Amino acid sequence: MFVGGITAILLQSLHPLTMAAIADHSAYQSDPWGRMRRTSHFIAATTFGRPADARAAIAQVRAIHEHIAGTAPDGRPYAASDPHLLRWVHVAEIDAFLRAYAAYGSKRLDQAERDGYVADMAQIAVELGVPDPPRTQAQVATVIEQYLPELNGTSQARDAARFLLVKPPLPLIIRPIYGGLAAAAVSLLPPWARRELSLPSLPLTEAVLVRPAGRLAVNTIRWGLSARAPADA
Repeated sequence: MFVGGITAILLQSLHPLTMAAIADHSAYQSDPWGRMRRTSHFIAATTFGRPADARAAIAQVRAIHEHIAGTAPDGRPYAASDPHLLRWVHVAEIDAFLRAYAAYGSKRLDQAERDGYVADMAQIAVELGVPDPPRTQAQVATVIEQYLPELNGTSQARDAARFLLVKPPLPLIIRPIYGGLAAAAVSLLPPWARRELSLPSLPLTEAVLVRPAGRLAVNTIRWGLSARAPADA
């Protein structure tokens, strides 16, 4: 989730209207961890929560989206409730999490399990206002292909990438772990996305250094989250 979340944000930023909405209305720079906490709560509530919890989280997000609108730097209007933009955000997220799990997950998923994940997430997407979301991994790839002519590494998108990857507001002691996660996230981006964000592609370095560092960071977090407190604590 940590790696996939960073990959998803980088992918989502490549739609100029989505990025404009994030830049104008999101506190990703002034309060990045607050935004991450809210996003994590939504994912947890809709994935693991009771149906009432999931419905409440979805209703809250839809209510927020209704008040987010503006004009992008290129002069085009945008609205967070636009079904077309919601669909892009959804498919970018699903693609990123599938890539991250394939690279760093605790077990391998077969095709039926990957398609099952996409179908499950489609239920949430429909409730958020996404029209006809993809229900298989192949459909996700097709939808992303359809969006390619609209995607562009704008200055806002590159600024967001620099903030996420180079200047995260983190204590020095945590930065090495975060650096491993961030490098792992970049390694999962498709080549066209890296080009748009001016991020280098170094296959040998990624195979020898980035993937092992990513696994170490992920396994450290997995160990920390799965550790049990002593019974008498």
